[in-house]
Amino acid sequence: MVQAASVYPPLEDRPVKETICLFDVDETLTPARRAASPQMVQLLSALRHKCAIGYVGGSDLIKQQEQLGTPAINVTSLFDFCFPENGLTAYRLGQPLTSANFIGWLGEDKYKQLVNFCLRYISEIDCPVKRGTFIEFRNGMINISPIGRNATIQERIDFNKYDEEHKIREKFVAALQENFPDFGLTFSIGGQISFDVFPTGWDKTYCLQHLEHEKEISGVNYKTIHFFGDKTHKGGNDYEIYEDSRTIGHAVKGPEETMKILREMFDM
Repeated sequence: MVQAASVYPPLEDRPVKETICLFDVDETLTPARRAASPQMVQLLSALRHKCAIGYVGGSDLIKQQEQLGTPAINVTSLFDFCFPENGLTAYRLGQPLTSANFIGWLGEDKYKQLVNFCLRYISEIDCPVKRGTFIEFRNGMINISPIGRNATIQERIDFNKYDEEHKIREKFVAALQENFPDFGLTFSIGGQISFDVFPTGWDKTYCLQHLEHEKEISGVNYKTIHFFGDKTHKGGNDYEIYEDSRTIGHAVKGPEETMKILREMFDM
């Protein structure tokens, strides 16, 4: 994957026809918020010679660049399809596609109500530590973290364990659902420290429309869409796309399992 996208066969000429492997990022391709291993990078490069590959993550492109790209190589050149923010921002063969905007959809007044509630709620949460960036605005969603996204890797690990016992995020989501039932929002827990908030229907299945449009561009009709993710349980941010009838879901517990399945499926 350190090579340019042009060295790979055109999408319509990949040997495994009408097939794409679509991956979650954290705990699927990489350890949470850390970089992909050299072994994963090499395997994905080999896979890209067989079929199309893409990723779909809740984070923005900057974070995915940190995890999947390098200072010299843009992540959008390393996958055929890149879907930051569940595909609300999207790239095909390195070129941007049409994006969607969260505040434009919700409206400024409702957005302020939501944010003000979250800040008050976070101020009353008792957890071991609190850091900075409790609400992160993204193009197609907001990400809310009770501990703050500036937490260190060890603090993230510690909070995740604490959250498993005390259900901090689960209770937070329940409070939002109770107080904003008419806003048309979905609350999706993912990663170690946060959850996403976005319009209902703007979950990871949103990215599938971009794949459906491919037949109008290159003539490729992706009839087989393998999706790999770790948060595939109900309430997890991989659940909707994992359960979608258009995909073949593969639940994994980390990058090592993703690599094992790929090697077995594609004889690599």
